[in-house]
Amino acid sequence: MNPVLVEVERSGFVESRHRGAAVGVAADGTVVVRAGEPEAPIFPRSANKPMQAVAMLRAGLDLDGELLALAAGSHSGEDFHVEGVEKILAGAGLVADDLRCPAAWPLDPETQQDVARSGGGASRVRMNCSGKHAAMLATCVAAGWPTASYLDVDHPLQVAVREIVEELAGEPVAAVGVDGCGAPLFAVSAAGVARAFRALVLAGPGTRERRVADAMRTHPQWTSGTRREERRLMDAVPGLLVKCGAEGVDAFALPDGRAGAVKIDDGAMRARTPVTVALLRALDVDQGVPDLDAAALDELSTVEVRGGDGVVGAIRPLPDVFT
Repeated sequence: MNPVLVEVERSGFVESRHRGAAVGVAADGTVVVRAGEPEAPIFPRSANKPMQAVAMLRAGLDLDGELLALAAGSHSGEDFHVEGVEKILAGAGLVADDLRCPAAWPLDPETQQDVARSGGGASRVRMNCSGKHAAMLATCVAAGWPTASYLDVDHPLQVAVREIVEELAGEPVAAVGVDGCGAPLFAVSAAGVARAFRALVLAGPGTRERRVADAMRTHPQWTSGTRREERRLMDAVPGLLVKCGAEGVDAFALPDGRAGAVKIDDGAMRARTPVTVALLRALDVDQGVPDLDAAALDELSTVEVRGGDGVVGAIRPLPDVFT
């Protein structure tokens, strides 16, 4: 059984606990921090997206900058995200009806309210994975592959994605499933995900791996949203690459190769960012990162627990979780 990583304290009473696994590697790739069993297979969910983006670039996708960050991200459905998705599709001669991700409301609460007030509803293009799906379709067009079947596990695109996941993670895929967006989902360990993110940031300038890492770090609002925790983390720690996944997954890497991954056993998303901050600090994030915003990291290290109109507790990692 994995250990308790996070406690939820309300009015001085611990009312919930979250178990999980985590791993941190030093700049030389040596595992120096661990909790639980990070070698056990997990579904990384959307933390696989940067690896999927590398596979798409290798197959002929022609994207960079903001649109590449969008392809590797889980956007909030804000208007500029929608415009980016439509631009990727238009560049391949496609339209929103070609997307095979499910219809969804925007993740961003303010945008969701705007859509509702204007009489809109759930749509494929607002779904948080539509950037990836648009890029997958554009890759198929560039490679001369069929588009209607792009989500089939034996489609050439998905075969290429699996190969890249295994290459970057340094281990074979342990299981295959279907992600929430309908795309094939490849299971590797948390340790493998950390190795993959480390490989992205250490790749040479101009390589496909580095292009994905650089696009995400330069345009964090395109990989998540203007108000999301991932964007705030990358703003607080210059040079940090971080990507979350559903069911309590986080993965990150620093420019010098320090990297880590977190999986919360019960899938609680509220627990992952505090553990990620604790893991970053266990890896001495304050060392070698110019202009780091320690105050912003402090804010992200806990989540408020509210009672009535006030704050009555916090969601925080155990004090000795990585000692």
